[in-house]
Amino acid sequence: MSLARWLIRWTAVAVVLLLFLGAAGLRPAQAQHPAEPYAAKVEAASEQAATAIKRIRTPAGLELRLFAAEPLLANPAAFCSDDQGRFYVAETFRLHDGVTDIRGHMDWLDDDLACRTVEDRVALYKKYLKDKFETYAVHHDRVRLIEDRDGDGTADTAHVFAEGFHHAADGIGAGVAARDGKVWYTCIPDLWRLQDTDGDGQADERKSLSHGYGVHVGYLGHDLHGLRFGPDGKLYFSIGDRGLNVVTQEGRRLFSPDTGAVLRCNPDGSKLEIFASGLRNPQELAFDEYGNLFTGDNNSDGGDKARWVYLVEGGDSGWRIGYQFLDKRGPWNSERMWEPQWDGQAAYFLPPIANVANGPSGLSYDPGAGLPERYRGHFFLCDFRGASANSGIYSFSVKPKGATFELTDLHEFIWSTCATDVDFGPDGSLYFSDWVEGWGKPGKGRLYKLVDPVREHDKTAAEIKRLLGEGFAARNTDELLGLLAHADQRIRQRAQFALAARGAGAAPQLTRLAVEGEHQLARVHAIWALGQLAEQFPNQSAAVLAPLLPLLNDADAEIRAQAARQFGDHRLAAAFDVLVEHLQDDSPRVRFFAALGLGKLGRRDAIGPVLAMLRDNADRDPYLRHAGVMALSWINDLPAMEAAVETATPAERMGAVLAMRRLKSPQIARYLHDAEPKIVAEAALAICDAPIEAAMPQLAALIERPNQSVAALRRIINANFRLGSSEQADALARFAARSDVPEEMRVEALQCLENWAHPSGRDRTTGLWRPLEPRDAAVAADALRPVLGGVFVGGEAVRQAATQATAKLGIKEVGPELAALVADGEQPPQV
Repeated sequence: MSLARWLIRWTAVAVVLLLFLGAAGLRPAQAQHPAEPYAAKVEAASEQAATAIKRIRTPAGLELRLFAAEPLLANPAAFCSDDQGRFYVAETFRLHDGVTDIRGHMDWLDDDLACRTVEDRVALYKKYLKDKFETYAVHHDRVRLIEDRDGDGTADTAHVFAEGFHHAADGIGAGVAARDGKVWYTCIPDLWRLQDTDGDGQADERKSLSHGYGVHVGYLGHDLHGLRFGPDGKLYFSIGDRGLNVVTQEGRRLFSPDTGAVLRCNPDGSKLEIFASGLRNPQELAFDEYGNLFTGDNNSDGGDKARWVYLVEGGDSGWRIGYQFLDKRGPWNSERMWEPQWDGQAAYFLPPIANVANGPSGLSYDPGAGLPERYRGHFFLCDFRGASANSGIYSFSVKPKGATFELTDLHEFIWSTCATDVDFGPDGSLYFSDWVEGWGKPGKGRLYKLVDPVREHDKTAAEIKRLLGEGFAARNTDELLGLLAHADQRIRQRAQFALAARGAGAAPQLTRLAVEGEHQLARVHAIWALGQLAEQFPNQSAAVLAPLLPLLNDADAEIRAQAARQFGDHRLAAAFDVLVEHLQDDSPRVRFFAALGLGKLGRRDAIGPVLAMLRDNADRDPYLRHAGVMALSWINDLPAMEAAVETATPAERMGAVLAMRRLKSPQIARYLHDAEPKIVAEAALAICDAPIEAAMPQLAALIERPNQSVAALRRIINANFRLGSSEQADALARFAARSDVPEEMRVEALQCLENWAHPSGRDRTTGLWRPLEPRDAAVAADALRPVLGGVFVGGEAVRQAATQATAKLGIKEVGPELAALVADGEQPPQV
């Protein structure tokens, strides 16, 4: 084939591909600039902002000032500032105009829950919207750049930094972070990196770092957001329960379509992974000074409460999108999954620390300077409720409680403002964005800043602003090492990253500081920097980290914990014995990271020591249990684990069950016959909910066993329903006629029989899309007839369910058992 013909052929293929992508509402990973600027609806300047500021309540002694207002910004979903004090605002104009809410289209619900990819969602739009589909690609979301160029403390210029996010698949742009001349922007279905390379204030380079977020239509606001740099140099971000199906740059598929998650990757998008899951809508993230990650997760408006969550690797917070559409939220409410730890709570998920706020949105952590001492170590959490009178920003701190934390000093910090995001500027002031009003698009927006007049012009504030503005790349190593002890968390992190960027040559001085230093936080940052070096140079990671082994005997428990974390994260084989030893450390936090580390090392001879830690914990601390479970599942040697738990304590067996759930092992069925009811229930939950299909028959067979928990019975009934043979129908009918089981479960069994012929595609326990084939209604009717008398005996709910089931199944006769009841004077139901 000639070169000319080859070019013509492949040009045609490319054209067809681009046309296909456009027709599908998608686009190539490299987004194009819009042909014409988007004409956004933004309100004109007015005195409203000056009036509104007077109604906002703030702490005594602090001053609230207006930094920017419309028309400089509108509809601010999120914002950030760079180290030079420029503000990047994620503005949305697609809310209700290209991004919708499933509550307004409940006829779409089954199709939406069935979606597994972004492409499925776009196909759903085309199916239902028809000619209106084109309207979903009209309005843009964008990033606005706002500056105070004259330095008087008030913004004076604003322009569009990046726009063109208007395809049918696009969501609300709800996350933005800026560093070193780059801007990261989250807008379903992509994580974007934007860059202004020619200095004109507009992004001329934009690259999708990963694609595939937002599988479902779901709820408004359950977006891609929460961008935050972690202590490991990675970029962390969150997705609501609209879910994800992403192929990473390395070709791995991350598939979590039915729940929210926190992810992390390198700044260039490589090594993307799911860090934690089971969340509903974790809008923002914040790290404390020790690298602990937290979020506020929204409630479901079903009687549950929002949650303050400590996020750890592999953590599952329990939420699945299907709960949203179950009666009374299903197990989420009935099994009290959203509550902080309580005796009897399911063990497979991590409970929240506390119930805080109603609509958690923006989140930030005190960097260590700028506000009064009262707020050292405090978080600031926006609570957006749609009306300024009952919205604002909470402040609180946490203190250690075992391997997790408990909440302290919760109070209203700033109130009577529709705050969507909050962060600290390089000048030390606390900034927050104000949506202004309601749930629509007001076409308005404000940025306020809260200032401590006492500290506003002190030396520390000036130094922080200068250091951040100047940058860190040109500073010498000794200065950077000294800055690791700075009072401001941002300065410490920037210095750490700069040291890590210098390569392995910086390792000796970092090691000396980590081992011999006197300032705790400087030592912590030195350890983190060495971890970054181990990540950058994996072939040298052992040489970089081995000199830190003595830190596991340090007098400071935090130093021991941080060292254990690095040894595990970077698979330091030489640390195995000392990590085993520290499974018995006095500090639960050290034990937590030692267990995770041993799991990552993957040696089967760690199974016994990990089980011993679980035995000692005795299920008291769910985070220690989680660490042990992660270790067992990462080691993934089921024969060795089963042999070890043959005569083990309930806590060890619980660990084995939870590990098997994560591995989806059918061998979990053996624990359906455990002597401990909690373990039986946990195995039942795993088989039904995970699900583990191969173990479903063994679960269904438990329906005759007495004294089962409601949680276990719900799954046993569902297993019989899903298996769907005449044997299971008979078992459900007999169960429905029993008087020694909870009436709510009798009702559940009757409803299964009522819907036998045409089961919903939504799972009865989780609400997730797990369709079944239609079955013969006669099977359910034949199962019910012999026990009609029994199923009609009970409370009103049981009798009503029996009436509905018999009517739906066309049962006209009164069986002999029911006739006997009538002969004894009982009033027969109308069947």
